[in-house]
Amino acid sequence: MSAVEESKPDIVLSTRQYEDWLGSSIPLLAEDIAAKHERMRADPFSFLRATFYRWIELWAQVCPDLNNCSSIMSVGDLHVENFGTWRDAEGRLVWGVNDFDEAYPLPFPHDLVRLAASALCAVEQNFLKISPEEVCAKIIAGYTRSLEKGGEPFILAENHDLLRQMAQSQSRDPSTFWQKLDKLTDSSQVPPEIEQLLAASMPAGSRNMRIVHRQAGLGSLGRQRYSAIADWQGGKIAREAKQLAASACSLVREKNTRIFYPQLLQTAAHCLDPFTRLEGEWLIRRLAPDCGRIELQSLPNSAEVGKLLYSMGWETANLHLGKSLAGRDLILADLKTKRETWLLQASQAMLAVTKTDWQDWKKDGS
Repeated sequence: MSAVEESKPDIVLSTRQYEDWLGSSIPLLAEDIAAKHERMRADPFSFLRATFYRWIELWAQVCPDLNNCSSIMSVGDLHVENFGTWRDAEGRLVWGVNDFDEAYPLPFPHDLVRLAASALCAVEQNFLKISPEEVCAKIIAGYTRSLEKGGEPFILAENHDLLRQMAQSQSRDPSTFWQKLDKLTDSSQVPPEIEQLLAASMPAGSRNMRIVHRQAGLGSLGRQRYSAIADWQGGKIAREAKQLAASACSLVREKNTRIFYPQLLQTAAHCLDPFTRLEGEWLIRRLAPDCGRIELQSLPNSAEVGKLLYSMGWETANLHLGKSLAGRDLILADLKTKRETWLLQASQAMLAVTKTDWQDWKKDGS
């Protein structure tokens, strides 16, 4: 490494190391990587979403005591925009975590700290109106109650008025959704096997399928992603193929390059999306107005924020529990030993180092 490279901030070197490692296992799209780098400059929340590789690198240094807690299957890259809606096998609208790209066995406090840190970041940027103390209290309350009850998915048909209102907000209007997809440019080079996977995911009788390039997300921006749009029975339908890779945790923990996405889905107290499946290292899923994440701009700025964070804590426990509930008593016992302020202190500490990295990236990131 040259003297110039050694003088770069740690976040620049960490980003280069991660992208070199990821690019050695799957193709990366240079244009999308450049877009990701630019979006990382925008604000601390966007930066946090885009840099899970850096977060997990710092986690054990900043929170060594929490890093020694019992490990369970975790989301990894959990944050307040990692929640959305989908339809289950009965057609019911479901709300919960909908992105498991970075799933990995981690100490159970990890997901809670990252979720709380992202909420604190949203508070600082005036997206959420709530005190830092309440953020952590609501998340822990929901998490603990879900553990005690054994978990329960969020079905929006009869209950959870707040979540249902968010899911049906103006930003998720069907006409707006399809207009955005229709405007996307056709992909010029689609691997034949991916075209076949997408075609096979469409129902019989679908017509006029075209495959477009769509930039989406931040953590996974830069990976191959293909969206297929077709006509079927008087309307539009869409599917997406996204290439998965081992979690960034593999770089700094046990070097396990296994993809844990399917294992977390299979073990969680979770209503599955029947259109989501894995084909090798490719994730195939349905795109629709009621199947996607809920963005910060859609979140309420009122007393209802507390209810939302409580629900996020509950859903985190749904994913941590596993169907056997084997680790529930261990987690509950561990929680009882912790000081009341543990989550607030840990999330503030992780957010502080993240914001320092963001400032460094704005000055020296490429």
